[in-house]
Amino acid sequence: MAVERKLDLIWVEAAHLENDFDKEEMGGEKEYKEAWDKMKSADGVVVPGGFGTRGFLGKVLAAKFCRESSVPYLGICLGFQAMVVEYSRNILCWDDANSTEFDEKTENPVVIFMPEIDKENMGGTMRLGSRNTAFTHPEHEDGSTSIAQVMYKNARVVSERHRHRYEVNPDRVDAIHEAGLKFVGRDETGTRMEVAELPRSKHPYYVGCQYHP
Repeated sequence: MAVERKLDLIWVEAAHLENDFDKEEMGGEKEYKEAWDKMKSADGVVVPGGFGTRGFLGKVLAAKFCRESSVPYLGICLGFQAMVVEYSRNILCWDDANSTEFDEKTENPVVIFMPEIDKENMGGTMRLGSRNTAFTHPEHEDGSTSIAQVMYKNARVVSERHRHRYEVNPDRVDAIHEAGLKFVGRDETGTRMEVAELPRSKHPYYVGCQYHP
């Protein structure tokens, strides 16, 4: 509505982007080709949240395709975490980078369980509700304004909905940020990553957020 455009939504099954044809629920070669044809025809890609391992690699592959092809990408919640995993694997060369939700033994845990929550009780243990995000990096080194800042009309703090149990590992934030995926929005303590993006000199629109806008 804001830009006076009518969206033509194309749904893509994330699991079908993976070439794992041994599992029936992952689809076969026909579904794989159709999924990638849809992906490559899109003017922009939104990867939403979710739970469980099924289709997560597909989300990572979608993030990689959009990053390398300069296709606009918005990752929400798990889609944000997929961005971080993809960038860590392919830019920082942390080949086994993953979320501990999916691989507790990874040597490169770039997404981890939120430490103050009881891991044994899934129901009622999430980080829920409206939380503040502060834009800590309104400008990039190339002089461009943060895309998130533009979208939020230069607000310094915004309040958005959250529903998650895992977050970007604070111990890996500096390395990822310095490698080019900029964490421009953080919680008020500075330890929880809320918004990541590539500068516009690197990509026209590559943005992810932990919250649900």
